[in-house]
Amino acid sequence: MVDIIDGALFQRMVIHASASINAQKQAINELNVFPVPDGDTGTNMSLTIGTAAAEAKKKPAQAVGQAASIAASALLRGARGNSGVILSLLFRGMSKALKEHERADGGIFAAALSEGVSSAYKAVMKPAEGTILTVSRLASVKAVETAHQCNSVEAVLEAAIAEGQIALADTVNLNPVLKKAGVVDAGGKGFLIILQGMLDELRGVDAPAAEDDAPAVKESADFAALTDEEITFTFDTVFIVRKTKACSIEPFRTYLNSIGDSLVIGEDDEAFKVHVHTDIPGAALSEAQKYGTLELAKIENMRTQYEDMAAGKKPQSTDDLEQIEAELEAQEEQGDAMAPPEKKFGVVAVSAGAGMASVFKDLGVDGVISGGQTMNPSTEDILKEIARTPAEVVFVLPNNKNIIMAAEQCVGLLEGKEIVVVPTRTVPQGIAAMLVMDPEGETVANIAAMDEARQNVRTSEITYAARDSDFDGFEIHEGDYMALADGQLFGTDQAISALLERLAQADSQQQAEFISIFYGEDVTEEQAQEALDIFQKQCPDAEITLLAGGQPVYYYMISAE
Repeated sequence: MVDIIDGALFQRMVIHASASINAQKQAINELNVFPVPDGDTGTNMSLTIGTAAAEAKKKPAQAVGQAASIAASALLRGARGNSGVILSLLFRGMSKALKEHERADGGIFAAALSEGVSSAYKAVMKPAEGTILTVSRLASVKAVETAHQCNSVEAVLEAAIAEGQIALADTVNLNPVLKKAGVVDAGGKGFLIILQGMLDELRGVDAPAAEDDAPAVKESADFAALTDEEITFTFDTVFIVRKTKACSIEPFRTYLNSIGDSLVIGEDDEAFKVHVHTDIPGAALSEAQKYGTLELAKIENMRTQYEDMAAGKKPQSTDDLEQIEAELEAQEEQGDAMAPPEKKFGVVAVSAGAGMASVFKDLGVDGVISGGQTMNPSTEDILKEIARTPAEVVFVLPNNKNIIMAAEQCVGLLEGKEIVVVPTRTVPQGIAAMLVMDPEGETVANIAAMDEARQNVRTSEITYAARDSDFDGFEIHEGDYMALADGQLFGTDQAISALLERLAQADSQQQAEFISIFYGEDVTEEQAQEALDIFQKQCPDAEITLLAGGQPVYYYMISAE
């Protein structure tokens, strides 16, 4: 039995825990009660602790206090979504308790778990029971009790997990939403998987492989093995696409086979990577963007490379761009430095879609972070944009309930800048807040005005069901259209026009003076015009504006004031 751990072992425990939750993230995602496409709990917790694992590999530590500090710092900046933020708070508290220690026995480690829970509870404004907070609290209480009987880290972790499993099973009774759905809390489940991964490391259990059974995708062509006659298509093309919606990529595979050969596609839950030989790489990249956001592309001319090799020359390659890439990275790091204040107020907003970004820019927002539903930016992403904003006071508009906590972690992290998070839960709320901000006003007055404005906005949205669910009396099937009203399920249907009609007839729209309809990337102009016609017919007294938002996931976002 492992009784005492040092910094190196603690870091291996974090790395193992990261691998464990990564392997089970989809199972955790499936516990999410509300079946909307989401930056799901498993994904967010996996990405969050993944930053700590990556940092542990880069910065070895001998003292457990130093190792915990490295992990906590990485988790803080890498936190995504509410579950990721709470996880970072748990590790931050652990780091405080372990700060002065070279090594930790069972009692010290149990006290650290307890301090982590205390930090998380203090930071959450309205702690809800039946969540990760409950599971971690009861697990830490058992850990402390066990340490008095057996002063061993392994024994403490084993007891904490066993008690945590009992608490997790009871979350279905503590949380009314979970009780309706008949599932346990996703965040609590994720936390126990992390603890189990740490325990498995102590016991010598092999870490699980990454959740990806897809075939390996070639990085580039093997030019030495080619002859000129074998080069049917000119360009060796490799690219990565980050998914923004749940859909099959089989039509894309069929398309690529029609324009090239040597096709290999590797796919997991978040992204897919393509290798293909083709004469029209631009067409392949354009078509790929129907399925997500293009993150990386590498295109090489196989004919010129073969000619160079045949002539005894070093073939040109995108690898030759390493020096240029290094220069660009240096420029980017320089750009992340704190911008000196040129004005009193600045604003950073989170949104997805070119149209939405343009609206915010037109309203005076300094920086727009691409993100939202399914794409929760990390605290570090938000912090970088704040640092680039040349203002004394920077307002942050998260525009999504699952991003607010990550934004709030930025407060106090940048010396010389006052950071104010306006808790906007939707893009329309963010737009309303921007409309009342006074560049010449006082900070307190602006905070009050922006907060009042966002509360006066009623937001309706139409998206699709990411999975089958029986929620709050609605039998929902994967692929159904879903209407939400201020985040609550309003209705489902297989016809989007029927949902638009019902939303237009709802009180929030009927009583509104101003209605704005933002249509998404999957909606044609003709379809958007039909939506406008429905609202104009049902809401004759309102001033209605139709705008191309270009947002993913949501076919329509509708604000009513």
